[in-house]
Amino acid sequence: MNNVTKKDYLLVAVVGLFFGLLLLPVLANLKLSFFNLSFASSIVVIVVSTLTAIIALWVIALLAGKIPVLLQIAKFSAVGGLNTLLDLGVLNGLIVLAGQSTAHGVWYSVFKSISFIVANTNSYFWNKYWTFGSTPGVNVREFGQFFAVSIVGFGINVAVASLVVNVMAPLGGASPERWANVGALVATIAALIWNFLGYKFIVFKRT
Repeated sequence: MNNVTKKDYLLVAVVGLFFGLLLLPVLANLKLSFFNLSFASSIVVIVVSTLTAIIALWVIALLAGKIPVLLQIAKFSAVGGLNTLLDLGVLNGLIVLAGQSTAHGVWYSVFKSISFIVANTNSYFWNKYWTFGSTPGVNVREFGQFFAVSIVGFGINVAVASLVVNVMAPLGGASPERWANVGALVATIAALIWNFLGYKFIVFKRT
């Protein structure tokens, strides 16, 4: 578990690359006053994201010599980061396409559900073949367990996001768009904790 290969570095670089790409529509929707999204700044975001992912894996690989499970957690976190941005990218894309009025209310919950399903499908393949190193091929029993664990995670994700956005008042005068992303991030953290434990000890426990 604590052996890092060239394949791991390649895959984490891909994760970092897509993380940077998916971060761009989120930054565009947030309209941050201190960040001007241009072609040059977009390239910087992508390059920094990719390099950060590679360096982070290298650091974790050093620490994993004493605490092997750290490498698995690092891989899961990298995939989780990618899924988070995929989730946020789809969510923000739907809000932009449907109009800013959908950044709250029933449509927000619908869009959050769609974005979570897309990210969760991506999560299955990354976690199966990279994080937990499960056997090749889609095992019906394994997929069923993954689906069951993910459904609980789905409920946690959507419920927490909807609670934060639709029940709690935005903190610090945050705009609906920014508060929508805060809700999504809080929900993602809660769901990730459940998912890691469920995937490790229920779905992929054989490995």
